Amino acid sequence: MASRNTTRKKNFLLLHVDQQRYDCLGFTGSSHVKTPYLDSLANHGVQFTNAYSPCPLCCPERQTLLTSLMPFHHEGHWNFDNGSRIHGLDPDSFAHWPGILKEQGYRMGYVGKWHVNPVKTPLDFGYDYYSPEMPIDRHLLAVCHQDVHTKNPSTPAGLFGNGLYDTLSLDHTNTHRKAKDAIGFIRSSTTCKEPWHVRLDFSEPHLPCYPVKEFLDLYPRESIPQWNNYPDPFIDKPEIQKKQLSSWGIEHWTWKEWSSYLRCYFAMISQVDDAIGRVLTYLEDADLLDDTLIVYTSDHGDSAGSHGMLDKHYVMYEEVVHVPLVFSHPNTIIPAVAQGFVMPGLDLGPTILELLDCIVPQSFTGKSLVPVLQESTLRVRDHVFSEYNGQQFGLYTQRMVRDERYTYVWNPTSVDELYDHENDPDELWNVCKESANVEIVTRMRKILLEDFSNDPMVSNLWSRFQLLV
Repeated sequence: MASRNTTRKKNFLLLHVDQQRYDCLGFTGSSHVKTPYLDSLANHGVQFTNAYSPCPLCCPERQTLLTSLMPFHHEGHWNFDNGSRIHGLDPDSFAHWPGILKEQGYRMGYVGKWHVNPVKTPLDFGYDYYSPEMPIDRHLLAVCHQDVHTKNPSTPAGLFGNGLYDTLSLDHTNTHRKAKDAIGFIRSSTTCKEPWHVRLDFSEPHLPCYPVKEFLDLYPRESIPQWNNYPDPFIDKPEIQKKQLSSWGIEHWTWKEWSSYLRCYFAMISQVDDAIGRVLTYLEDADLLDDTLIVYTSDHGDSAGSHGMLDKHYVMYEEVVHVPLVFSHPNTIIPAVAQGFVMPGLDLGPTILELLDCIVPQSFTGKSLVPVLQESTLRVRDHVFSEYNGQQFGLYTQRMVRDERYTYVWNPTSVDELYDHENDPDELWNVCKESANVEIVTRMRKILLEDFSNDPMVSNLWSRFQLLV
């Protein structure tokens, strides 16, 4: 079906969230997390079941998203407070798709979390309008007394959420103020002849999660089931994983503490969904849906109690690297489920430029997903890969390769990991040292060497020697 407006390019709305687990959304199969608006968006578009983060850390992934280059290439290895590229990604050093959209006449709006450069803003990357998110005022937090084990938001447990909720009215929360700002920019742009692009970037559901009580009450602690991979005995696994628990001060947490954490996490997901719903409802009421390409994804996930762990550091487990990805446009995208491997951080740039009839820079290393959007059974990748370079409690290097059955993780300073998803979907048992898996490990290491052939951490003489032993 042809677009009603054939003389104007599609509008483009990017819905980007922070630390969203793939399995904590209604449309991905969760029966206990309520996301009706995102479910509807996914059911009317193409949802990718095997989308993976190229680097499960905020700044590197967001820089990769703009440039379609891996962190080892753009050199943004860490968040701003730990790394050589202290000032973040330079907009003049690499081609980036927002700059291309600006050159093609798009009216550009950015609302919410940035985390690409601490000095330069989206305005330096081609955006005309930038509305940063407001900091959380912890004086406006209340305690849900029936199950919280701390009343002090300055303590580690309080910083994790765990029973604290926002006392502001829903309209005045960070999530819904951002939705209102995005709607305002869209409304002002509809009177222009130029197409518009809005990136609505939520810092949520990244910890600490302080939802309003309306959403917190949707998730009584006793209703939250225990993860299959909680707890984890950490047998034959890198010591740093167990160390991460003591670094966070959560090594003695029981499911009582984790269910308190998760009710806040789930509630914040539902609150983000509601904010996104307001934007989608506005587009429908304003008769703009047919002319707007919508993409929803996340930078990475959250351990959120799986393996007894918090956040995303020092691991390449599914909960951290597996992310949601949805493309929706009524006139060009037929609803479907695509099961092939994709990497949103790398693949989004070339895909949206092709969909919006723009030239893709030769420097982009991602793969266009347009063929998959046209025929969901097609596959552009037979595996995915990811890198991590340390943060939070110290530097620690990892490289990962994931195919249909196995995840292999190279840990240069610790034991390597191999997980068999067919026999161990919860990744509890590291089978890397088993003699029956020698050929599998060898094959995965060769793939890793190819994927990271330009990565100095992998391609140097000593690392190659270690991987080829």
